[in-house]
Amino acid sequence: MSETSTYTVTGMTCGHCVASVTEEVQEIPGVENVEVDLATGAVTVTSAESLDDAAVAAAVEEAGYNLA
Repeated sequence: MSETSTYTVTGMTCGHCVASVTEEVQEIPGVENVEVDLATGAVTVTSAESLDDAAVAAAVEEAGYNLA
């Protein structure tokens, strides 16, 4: 069964930001889907199993942003 987690990312201002965060988070093993809401900074991640928050934070930081 899939699990869904929502995170808030700070610093995103455009579509390129959204694409960068989406690309990095999708690299995490087990991630099935990533949805990013630019207006709110919400990043909703659907995964095959529970995600390690540190892995998500590292992926977001790799894209150049931070979790709130």
